[in-house]
Amino acid sequence: MLPWFALLPWVALTGHTLINAALLRRPPRRAVVTERVAVLLPLRDEAGRVTPCLESLLGQSGVPELEIYVLDDGSTDGTADLVREIAGDKVHLLTGAALPDGWLGKPHACDRLAAAARDADVLVFVDADVVLAPDAVAGGVALLRSAGATLLSPYPRIAGSGRLVQPLLQWSWLTFLPVRMMERSPRPSLAAAGGQWLVIDRAGYERAGGHAAVRADVLEDIALARAVKRSGGRIALADGSRLATCHMYSSWRELADGYSKSLWASFGSATGAAAVVVLLLFLYAAPAIATVVFLAMARLDLAAWSLTAYLTGVLGRVVSAAATGGRSRPDALAHPVSIVLFAWLVVRSFALRRRGLLTWRGRTV
Repeated sequence: MLPWFALLPWVALTGHTLINAALLRRPPRRAVVTERVAVLLPLRDEAGRVTPCLESLLGQSGVPELEIYVLDDGSTDGTADLVREIAGDKVHLLTGAALPDGWLGKPHACDRLAAAARDADVLVFVDADVVLAPDAVAGGVALLRSAGATLLSPYPRIAGSGRLVQPLLQWSWLTFLPVRMMERSPRPSLAAAGGQWLVIDRAGYERAGGHAAVRADVLEDIALARAVKRSGGRIALADGSRLATCHMYSSWRELADGYSKSLWASFGSATGAAAVVVLLLFLYAAPAIATVVFLAMARLDLAAWSLTAYLTGVLGRVVSAAATGGRSRPDALAHPVSIVLFAWLVVRSFALRRRGLLTWRGRTV
């Protein structure tokens, strides 16, 4: 029988999830802000899903001085026509240009949008798959200021395809990232952000070099957060699930391609990725397998130990889901399957990267 103190890694990590969940910042409801705010929406072939996003932006309240800037980045599916039909002259519609050498598509689109919104005090970057509540922009700006942050990343509630994989986004930083320590630390390496919805002080954005500073980064959101820290700014994370919903992917294939385009850049190196994957499999997949094996061997003592480790990991998923508006049952019970799928996506990402086959929205990554 293994000693019960050997369960300390699982207990500590789930306890850390509980602490982070209790300390999570949340944008206030029904806030009113008087600053000049620009919402920036980059689009590329988004005709199939931009309508709810755009309508939610047009319905914002609590921000008297709000401008909406949309950039159509070479869409071939009629995205620009749809924007004109829905919004008319209520938004500033920009047309994308050819990518300069050394730039990726999204950083370039965001850079042009920020340049167009030159009079704004606060920039709010939103992806086309995000739908905001009417008071979301005001709440995000209010929290940015009350937290004393330069950049605020309120994570939306994740909806749509990928129930086994998508919840790992919030679970991972709630479990492994000391959120408040990260916010206080000046270290650029200790940074996190989600590009679906970002709120950033304009002056701080310019001090950090804007998106020009992260022009070649496939994870431009995290790179921008690090650039903000390098320039002396502060970043803050928040649960934005009450104010925003993100429908990231509509199919498993789209999810696999989306994750594959960027996972290779998430760990610093293939060695780092391998270490993380092995650790996750050991902590969250092995106990479930071990429980079945020990039961088959009639080793009830060891089965009880491994079952406790498995259920402690499941509890972390339940806590994460409760804190961020996600599903907990029965998805959390399949946490080992989620980890195995994530490991496969990491391997797929590195394999496609090595073969030069990574693309997104018709462009090579």
